[in-house]
Amino acid sequence: MSADKLDLWIAKQEIAELRRRYAIATDLIATREPASIEAGRTIYHQIFTPNAQLAAQGVETQTGPEAWLELVLRSLKPYAFTQHLIGTQVVDVHSLPGQNVAGLALMTSYLNAWHESADHELWTFLGTYEDVVTHTADAGWQIDQMQLVKLSDEVRNVSPRTG
Repeated sequence: MSADKLDLWIAKQEIAELRRRYAIATDLIATREPASIEAGRTIYHQIFTPNAQLAAQGVETQTGPEAWLELVLRSLKPYAFTQHLIGTQVVDVHSLPGQNVAGLALMTSYLNAWHESADHELWTFLGTYEDVVTHTADAGWQIDQMQLVKLSDEVRNVSPRTG
């Protein structure tokens, strides 16, 4: 494998990892436990640029990881637990970081998220994240623009968990 192909492969893996870490951070924040919120906050600050433009259908665009964290806390407050599964990441690297070139990539990821309320209602949400990802020498790859597009959702009753 040539050095260029190896650098491209590494960049794509690092970029795709941002979305997977986002899912973990969001589920940590959703617990509303102080230590978990702080762990999620740390991850958000690692994966988003300080002035990232973060948007989802039906909500006002948020600027930066702290604003997005507050939105997530408010939005997921009614749920006893959540699980965000993010897959099918496709990364299109426009430029690898170099001496005089900033790194730039686009990433599309599918979302399948479950949100269960205390009264056993399950809200399933399907969507697609569309991201612009940039690279800096200080922070590495980070999401600079995010748009969550809703495809479908459903609310239904589920059996209580046992054990």
